[in-house]
Amino acid sequence: MTLNRNSESHQKGIAIFAGGCFWCTEAIFQEIEGVERIVSGYIGGHTSYPDYKSICSGLTGHAEAVQITFNPQKISFRELLEVFFATHDPTTLNRQGNDVGTQYRSEVFYTSSSQKEIAENYINLLNKENTFGNPIVTKISPASQFYVAEDYHQNYYRQNQTQGYCSFVISPKIEKVKNNFKSHLKNNHEYTS
Repeated sequence: MTLNRNSESHQKGIAIFAGGCFWCTEAIFQEIEGVERIVSGYIGGHTSYPDYKSICSGLTGHAEAVQITFNPQKISFRELLEVFFATHDPTTLNRQGNDVGTQYRSEVFYTSSSQKEIAENYINLLNKENTFGNPIVTKISPASQFYVAEDYHQNYYRQNQTQGYCSFVISPKIEKVKNNFKSHLKNNHEYTS
């Protein structure tokens, strides 16, 4: 899996982010202009064909992550990183809120040397500016095999907005995105699941 470096408008980019529960990360990026497809899944582990039950054990080494297909003519990888870091806590090791375990770690899985460099530079800038008050623990790793999560995890927030976790954890994150990234929001929620 590589990011096309060709600047033609029909070329698509791939970004893979792990920022805690993939339901949250998916819901956030569904709001962003230029994001064309999001798939929730598992990456970064040492077993083949993990499922939700096995990754929740913490023994497979996988992170809950999203694979984002985006249009680089509408949003850059750097802008996606800005949204990613603004919508989770990159200073807590293997934890996001009440979600604890290696599967909830903060990690950027780069698909090109350019993405690696952009992510390293952005994290260095955030640390230099002490943006979060604590050092960033987000790992930067090469993308490995991405395993698509079970169907019920896909488009989870949009299908379960009244569920407790969605109401109390994800909805406030969506509001934060809408308030802080107005220039990056989709106007008509054109989204391919």
